[in-house]
Amino acid sequence: MEAATSTPRELSSDKAQRIIDAMRESVARRGAAGSTFDHVAREAGVSRGLLHYYFGTKERLLVEVVRRDCDIRMALLGEALAGATSADDFVDVLVRSLQDTITNDPEIFALMFELVTLARRNAEIAAELTELYRRTCEHVAAQLERKQAEGVLRLGDEPEAVATILFALGDGTALRMMFDPEQDLSRHLRAGTCAARALLWDGAAVSA
Repeated sequence: MEAATSTPRELSSDKAQRIIDAMRESVARRGAAGSTFDHVAREAGVSRGLLHYYFGTKERLLVEVVRRDCDIRMALLGEALAGATSADDFVDVLVRSLQDTITNDPEIFALMFELVTLARRNAEIAAELTELYRRTCEHVAAQLERKQAEGVLRLGDEPEAVATILFALGDGTALRMMFDPEQDLSRHLRAGTCAARALLWDGAAVSA
């Protein structure tokens, strides 16, 4: 597992970051299927061979795009959640983050769902995504545990279990909006908010 989840080359160089940025922009314009190494190399101003050198395959580059996006979003989300002083505050931060992504950056969800499908037949991508989901879930679970210790939240279950379901609510809402963007997003967010509040402030858990 360790070998599968490590990237083949050091990705801190300027060229590697330009490639990741170019693929991210290409996915937003053309979708994942239409974003070829030729397109990305041209837009990043590098040779096609350099993409193979750093990432090996298009799929690994796509995973790196998602990984970088998640790292950025988790840092912003963690900072916002740290300031929550009530369960409602905590839920509001989650809802605003989800709403912003669905409205302004739905391509990242499309890319993630595409990679999940790919992972069913590609063990290496499956390992990459498993590690990515584990890290993001642990990040939110740590926030949940901290806020419970502060008395801000009263979780209905273990922090990691609650974090997993919160992500499932967000992913499921995004998936529905992708297939039917004419739906009323606010209606789904209201229902999701009710479900999240039940997980984050559970009277039964307190009385137990």
